[in-house]
Amino acid sequence: MALTPISATLDHLVVAAATLADGIDHFAAVTGVTPRPGGRHVAMGTHNALVKLGERVYLEIIAIDPDGVKPARPRWFGLDDRALQAELTERPRLIHWVARTGDIERAAARCPVALGPVHPMARGDYRWRITIPDDGTLPAGGLVPTLIQWDVPMHPADSLPASGIALKGLAASHREPAPIRAALAALGLGETLAVTYDRETRLAAMLQTPRGIVTLSS
Repeated sequence: MALTPISATLDHLVVAAATLADGIDHFAAVTGVTPRPGGRHVAMGTHNALVKLGERVYLEIIAIDPDGVKPARPRWFGLDDRALQAELTERPRLIHWVARTGDIERAAARCPVALGPVHPMARGDYRWRITIPDDGTLPAGGLVPTLIQWDVPMHPADSLPASGIALKGLAASHREPAPIRAALAALGLGETLAVTYDRETRLAAMLQTPRGIVTLSS
């Protein structure tokens, strides 16, 4: 019996920064658009700022919240990794992307790359479920997306103002691209991210901005 195809779509890009202020300032400097403060993730000890990229698509700048409580488990998006934090002192980096699905449990089970358990989350009026590996690492170095399922009708991008920024393309490289491509295909995302061969793992997003084409990279 043929399996019902998984339907997932790009939800948001994840840019990590040493501090949230650093991330906001850097993004504003290169694009001409200042991200809007988002909120705190109490369970993960992080906070963020957001920029609308299109219809229910946004970019998230995320950093460890200095006023937050360090969680008993590793933070999401590999933010506890010392090497990553050292890199972030040089500049904010595009580290990951998140894909939205209407059946997160089935999608996570179908993906050949382990995405981690599904965790319920809440902030204000938002309720969602999200995959987070137990060790907090990024799936396939950040190239295979974290999955999210919004459990309320509203979406964070709905309340964001138009930014004049649009995502023009998403590309990546990996020393073993075939398993990455297989995982993306299993999630119905084979056309969303182009993955080529290279010895280095890289992720890049091309944005049309008020200051022209800007590339954010890992």
